[in-house]
Amino acid sequence: MGKNLTAKASLIASMFIFGSIGIFVNFIGLPSGFIAFSRGIIGAACLMIFALITKTKISFKNIKENIIYLTLSGAAIGFNWILLFEAYRYTSVSTATLCYYMAPVFVMLVSPLFLGERLTALKLFCIVLSLIGMFFVSGVMGGQMPQGRELIGIISGLSAAVLYATVIILNKKLKDISSHNTTLVQLGVAGLVIMPYTLLAEDLTPDLFSPLAVCLLVCVGVIHTGVAYLLYFGAVKGVPAQTVAIFSYIDPAVAIALAALILCQKMNVFSSIGAILILSSAILSEIKNKQSQF
Repeated sequence: MGKNLTAKASLIASMFIFGSIGIFVNFIGLPSGFIAFSRGIIGAACLMIFALITKTKISFKNIKENIIYLTLSGAAIGFNWILLFEAYRYTSVSTATLCYYMAPVFVMLVSPLFLGERLTALKLFCIVLSLIGMFFVSGVMGGQMPQGRELIGIISGLSAAVLYATVIILNKKLKDISSHNTTLVQLGVAGLVIMPYTLLAEDLTPDLFSPLAVCLLVCVGVIHTGVAYLLYFGAVKGVPAQTVAIFSYIDPAVAIALAALILCQKMNVFSSIGAILILSSAILSEIKNKQSQF
């Protein structure tokens, strides 16, 4: 019983950490690519240090056997971060987060093609529910078409969701490799793949690296990546899959709440309805999916 409570506490803590990353990115002021690059490298270093301290086995044999999918998913994670961080800049954290949580819908849409899974009536219902929710969030239902920065933010958020869905599908192809080893390689690959883009396409002038920006950047790498992933993967082993599915939606709830409290990015009635529809459909599909596995 004690271990289960500890696991749940760790899971909740990781979701709160993940949910707060948009606030930190909002105040860093550095290019999105460099933030993503730093997050990957620092996060991978944290997982490596943890493995050395706890003597967690790093199976190079299993990594080699899965290297193609690990490399592709790591690259997708890196550019997924860039697009998500850009979405935070161009639209509200709440809208960017909700766009990002369209990822389960994209997975359901392509699962018959790539995973051989059947597109059930429930999945179709969840897809339609999410799409209706997205219309509410975008402002279309309120009679306003998204334009300018808002449109760029929404497109960036949805593109990040597509890449996250790609990662989910690629991860299902992995065989006989631990979560720690998977994440370690993916974070390292994400950082390395992004590095050329960061050096060639982004303006990294010295005046951008203020003490506050550097501190927040290190925090995103150590706390929001290294510590959060360790808490998450340590928790999922001792918590039922259905509980993990439900608790994972603490992340967007925290993101939306913090955006309102700290950034004063309050949601209107239509956006609130859209948020409920999107998150409800995602939770429903996740729970049913987990139940079908047991």
